[in-house]
Amino acid sequence: MQTPFGDIAVCDAHVHCFSHGFFCLLAQQKSGLTVESIGEQLGWEMPPENPAQLASRWVQELDRHGLARAALIASLPGDEASVLAAVKSYPDRFYGFFMVNPLAADAPAKVTSWLAQGLRVPCFFPAMHGYSMQHPAAIATLEAIAATPKPVVFVHCGVLSVGVRKRLGLPSLFDLRYSNPIDLHSLAMRFSNVNFIVPHFGAGYFRETLMLADLCANVYLDTSSTNSWMEYIDIGLTLEKVFHQCLDVLGAHRLLFGTDSSHFPRGWHRAIFDLQTAALKALGVGNSDAKAIFGGNLDALLSS
Repeated sequence: MQTPFGDIAVCDAHVHCFSHGFFCLLAQQKSGLTVESIGEQLGWEMPPENPAQLASRWVQELDRHGLARAALIASLPGDEASVLAAVKSYPDRFYGFFMVNPLAADAPAKVTSWLAQGLRVPCFFPAMHGYSMQHPAAIATLEAIAATPKPVVFVHCGVLSVGVRKRLGLPSLFDLRYSNPIDLHSLAMRFSNVNFIVPHFGAGYFRETLMLADLCANVYLDTSSTNSWMEYIDIGLTLEKVFHQCLDVLGAHRLLFGTDSSHFPRGWHRAIFDLQTAALKALGVGNSDAKAIFGGNLDALLSS
């Protein structure tokens, strides 16, 4: 892909798979809601029932923008098969991420089963499901993941807002008490063979996220979304300043470019990419570091 840093193999570390299965699971959460009515309310293109066809749609979108690969996230527990179908159909274009609730029955066995089938990264959302990462069930799930090859986990910290739920009038009974990245410190030290991804620069817990990453070399940050959490930190905080601080503390090789893209017809969120390349270019980041941030780091982290 042609970028301000030259021709780079760009990989997006954060794309949600809003599949037909995902919308079916949402529809079950409110009486009278259907996949068709969701599409009408949102004005979105509803995906085909066959997840392989949605995968093909995403491949066309990646090709249109010149992207090499994307991490595709199953965005509700129970929709793992949709992302697995995408990975099986296009193994060179997608890394399979999937949401896990460690409080669910047999969570460790389910997680390791999906990993064995070809998914790559379990995603923890403690605030969404109401548990601490220090909960015995979360630790038991991490223990199971740690026993798998090249283990990587994704842990959402900070502010959590799911726009599709708001627009559909679905409750979002999230608990921010469980969102502090400091909760990961002892876990990242204990599970030193596991690499941890914290998205959105910690989504408001920026200082704490930097502390965690400084102390634990197995912590990576993904840069995805509009990063509107900056409004909570300091008047005048900019994306350029956020990147500058991260580069000072972590260096370039633990930053993973992402957009938080999700639905069609919008498709890939090009504006996020443009904002991030502009910020890094303004900082004088070199081509080598840019190649790492925009794709090399993700490939190195998740390659088999």
